[in-house]
Amino acid sequence: MSLDTDGYALAPGLYSASECAELIASLEKSLNAADPAIRGGDGAIYAARNLLSLWTQARTFWRIAPVRAFLTAHLGPSCGLVRVLYFDKPPGNSWALPWHKDLTVAVRDNALTSTRFSKPTTKSGVPHVEAPLEVLRRMLTLRVHLDEVTDENGPLKVLPGSHHTDKTLDLRGEVRVLHAAAGAGLWMRPLLAHCSNRSSEGTTRHRRIIHLEFAADETLPDGYSWYTWERVNKD
Repeated sequence: MSLDTDGYALAPGLYSASECAELIASLEKSLNAADPAIRGGDGAIYAARNLLSLWTQARTFWRIAPVRAFLTAHLGPSCGLVRVLYFDKPPGNSWALPWHKDLTVAVRDNALTSTRFSKPTTKSGVPHVEAPLEVLRRMLTLRVHLDEVTDENGPLKVLPGSHHTDKTLDLRGEVRVLHAAAGAGLWMRPLLAHCSNRSSEGTTRHRRIIHLEFAADETLPDGYSWYTWERVNKD
């Protein structure tokens, strides 16, 4: 699998089973202490948007040699972390996501006049905006799987090569279902079309994912600024 050709690449074995368990315990402790508004009506936590402000380790756990080397090779030495999200499909409380591309980014001010940025929104108190292609094509996402992902717990589906087109969804082509062991990473281009189904009824499996977004450039067009910028190579 090629990041350039397919728009994604699997990275097995980034974290061990024990490291995943430690990350889950730390993350759940922080989320349980967070604003109750992140919980669904049934009390379950399906997602958290502002993980950098909710969980201290969000700034550090990914700073391992294979991740930094991959980022530097594909985004350059000045790249930075710009957003961290969390997703779970709890047993008995699953959800699905339709086909889409990841077009929005978190910024400091989404009300600036621009011919490039569009569709301003506010998500969990943070300004967001749809980014131009020139920005999205210089970004990379890393999804860290804290649980094994099988057909049972709603795995990600992708359309290889769809990142080569613009923002338009074209659902023609081969659909691939991506399974992963706990501790594996998945590198993705934001413009890769992807979706996922609900988990199977009766499953006892979670599908906990830490979703990290990185960008090649700290400076954005039209005076825009990233909501958060964490330099990958600090030393």
